[in-house]
Amino acid sequence: MSRLQLSLGCCDYDRTRALFDGRVAIEGCDLVPLALHPEEIFHRAFNGQEFDICELSLSSHTVMTARGQADYVAIPAFVSRVFRHSGIYIRTDRGIERPEDLKGRTIGVPEYQITANVWIRGMLQDDYGVRPNEVRWRRGGVEQPGREERAPLQLPPDIDLRQIPDTDTLSGQLESGELDAVFSAKAPSCVTRGAPHVGLLFPRFREVERAYFERTRIFPIMHVVGIRRALVDRHPWLPVSVYKAFVEAKRLAMEELAQIGHLYASLPWGVAEYHASRELMGDDFWSYGLEANRHVLDAFTRYHHEQGLSPRKVAPEELFHPNVLKLSKN
Repeated sequence: MSRLQLSLGCCDYDRTRALFDGRVAIEGCDLVPLALHPEEIFHRAFNGQEFDICELSLSSHTVMTARGQADYVAIPAFVSRVFRHSGIYIRTDRGIERPEDLKGRTIGVPEYQITANVWIRGMLQDDYGVRPNEVRWRRGGVEQPGREERAPLQLPPDIDLRQIPDTDTLSGQLESGELDAVFSAKAPSCVTRGAPHVGLLFPRFREVERAYFERTRIFPIMHVVGIRRALVDRHPWLPVSVYKAFVEAKRLAMEELAQIGHLYASLPWGVAEYHASRELMGDDFWSYGLEANRHVLDAFTRYHHEQGLSPRKVAPEELFHPNVLKLSKN
């Protein structure tokens, strides 16, 4: 019986590396892995379904699921998770000292719908009372001009979202003072090179993010793994097999992070950090599966709908293949 040859578009994380180096295989499949940056993967998957299996933006997948237009079927393998209090960059000469000071400001975003910004806006509204319609939004590339939304949006009429000139970047406008703040998954270059009057809203973001987790138990999910729907229709066994492989790859990564005899990560106290994370967040702090993450996904899909990105609140179950959800309960 012939094996399926499948392409994988994914970042080469520690938790996916075993799929790249061949230590973990997908049952019945020969894998052609491509180690790519997530933004390139998202663009190529969204526009041409170029990959059989790939990393997907949680926000984009939620948009397409709500519209009934998803070309990929997702599994609850959350290959990217990041706390996002560290993603708010501000002018430090504008009197912005607290999150509440963002009201009435002009804020740049690379895309309104990206997952990081859904989390930031949701956190600001829930925790600090800063609503999306109390801000002026300006969209463009952080470092390269001309970036637009991956998919057309139908936002509420009270959301002021405009494109910046195609000759400008968000980093440039933050540095020049045309923007009061930028929300971005990546630090603008004006911040990393130490330009004057720019910095973080939460300079001690680790303390803020730790307190956020202790209060909410939310470790924000950024990306899921998708499989081309046409492929799943032909091979309904595939989602479970792919999910099992991603679970095993993550298990190996965590085993290596705990190895004290020889350090797998180039951090002197990486093993101590691993154990500190387990003490704070639980043994399986980077959990896969729906049930362990239902509260996280419920919060995200609520934010997504409240911010006008999906016409209805998507139930977390809708985002994933049902066979994998049954398996993940075992």
